[in-house]
Amino acid sequence: QVQLAESGGGLVQAGGSLRLSCAASGRTFSSYNMGWFRQAPGKDRDFVAVIRWNGGIVTYADSVKGRFTISRDNAKNAAYLQMNSLKPEDTGIYYCAADRETYRMGRGAAEYDYWGQGTQVTVSS
Repeated sequence: QVQLAESGGGLVQAGGSLRLSCAASGRTFSSYNMGWFRQAPGKDRDFVAVIRWNGGIVTYADSVKGRFTISRDNAKNAAYLQMNSLKPEDTGIYYCAADRETYRMGRGAAEYDYWGQGTQVTVSS
């Protein structure tokens, strides 16, 4: 099992930047692909980005491509989401998640085994 904890959320103006962190503890962090999802009030939890266990492949939702960058540092048991050029529609709770099926680059929340508690990101216009 792996425990996940997000940090780095906050309130930012449109056009600004935030960097989210996901700290992992427990079983070997590098055994998992890591994903980021977000959930706006009253909406489903949507895929944002995923990074392969070794950092070799990344995939993004179309809505964040070119603005967000996912990365990881297996030596530090951490994953990151750098968010630039933020828009009001990026507002929501951001979650990191771990997927032990490393053959896939999961885009569905149901594909992930472990979740953090989430961190709030609010982008004002």
